[in-house]
Amino acid sequence: MTPEFERKLRGALGRGEGTSDYDLNPALEPASERRLRGAAVLVAIADAPGGPVVLFTRRSAALVHHPGQIAFPGGKIDAGDAGPEAAALREAHEEIGLEPGNVEVWGRLPMHETVTGFAVCPVLGRVRDAFPWRPERGEVDEIFAVPLSHVTDPAMFTVQWREWRGSVRRYYAVPWGPYYIWGATARMLRCLAERMDR
Repeated sequence: MTPEFERKLRGALGRGEGTSDYDLNPALEPASERRLRGAAVLVAIADAPGGPVVLFTRRSAALVHHPGQIAFPGGKIDAGDAGPEAAALREAHEEIGLEPGNVEVWGRLPMHETVTGFAVCPVLGRVRDAFPWRPERGEVDEIFAVPLSHVTDPAMFTVQWREWRGSVRRYYAVPWGPYYIWGATARMLRCLAERMDR
């Protein structure tokens, strides 16, 4: 990764308002008295021969919630976690075998609210050294990497739609080969792409 590209990535941290699954769906208003549960994900950037990549998981097809979907490593913030960064690192260790000490945490991207009631904190970090990918078989069917240049280019994103609970729901998607990256994961990436200096 060039120093200039790293500067642009770091410049996106803490910039702008949070995002939401409701951004493209103004008719789907969140309940005013909703209680959001805290969660954190790790946007893990790793070096690769062709340039930096972002690591993703394909969730287990056996899971009750979001089976088979593409996601960042992450999950709920537990009471024992020191904060979103600790939760994201813990989950990445559990889900893909990435040791917390092998990550240089750069900071947080704006919070993202999901329609399923989570306030998700995306934590941006760089993987220091290559490591053996180890998917947690109960939760992760596959680990894969996508070029960082692809998911930080706004031109790669499209707005698509599907029916959800009886109404049309619009969402961002940023496909890569056979991987359909969409929904909250794509929205957080779009947030990163929008906030980088170009």
